Amino acid sequence: MTTIGTVESLWRYPVKSMSGEAMPEVFMGFSGVYGDRCFAFRNSSARKGFPYLSATVQQQMLLYRPQFRHAERATKPPNLAEAMNIPPGVTPANAEPDDLLIDVVTPSGAVLAIDDPALQEMLVDGLRGENHLTLVRSDRALTDCRPVSLISLQTIRQLEAEIAIPIDKRRFRANIYLNLDSDTGFAEDNFVGRKLRIGSSAAVMILERDPRCKMISLDPDTGEHKPEVLRKVAEGHGANAGVYCAVLVEGILTPGDSIELLD
Repeated sequence: MTTIGTVESLWRYPVKSMSGEAMPEVFMGFSGVYGDRCFAFRNSSARKGFPYLSATVQQQMLLYRPQFRHAERATKPPNLAEAMNIPPGVTPANAEPDDLLIDVVTPSGAVLAIDDPALQEMLVDGLRGENHLTLVRSDRALTDCRPVSLISLQTIRQLEAEIAIPIDKRRFRANIYLNLDSDTGFAEDNFVGRKLRIGSSAAVMILERDPRCKMISLDPDTGEHKPEVLRKVAEGHGANAGVYCAVLVEGILTPGDSIELLD
């Protein structure tokens, strides 16, 4: 095993395309980070392959801040300790629906329940055509492709240098931000097809590079669109930045955890 870096920060995004939250620890299960993207809004006018309303269409979604109503129940499965003590490691149960109830702080500061019809009216305001929203809840993260996404700070810094503008790491909406020992950007691409151990027990398989879209061109605090960010990633890096992975061994992760290359 070779140590290649550490976890810089951990993030989850309770509602798809809304603001994310930095976490002091997360449970990373086979279906992804616990509490990540467990709600989304299906949009009647969205394409069939991607049926959800997202900030690529409604940029203001990034300014909405979801909050778990019972934060202490939303960090890890309720039976995690008991399940992990049953050899060889029983998959823990999902929370009861009430444990993961969400309220959303709107850009104006109002607080609305995730299922409040007034919230849906706000989200479609200004959009063209007919946009009928349906709230979707899932015990599995409603991610676009794979359960967990990673990107290194070194990759983000390289893009900053290439574009010559500051780049907030939150544009990339990763679950795990890595601080690699290598000073070279895009070093995580070299791990595709290989396994990493994160922390004391969790392990992932890096499956593929992360194909990027308009989301990385949107400022996470204002929703302002800077197309040069995606343009540079597309022209210089095949439209990829960061990597996707599948979880092989579940576990608790914390910032500062070591990352080891297993093979």
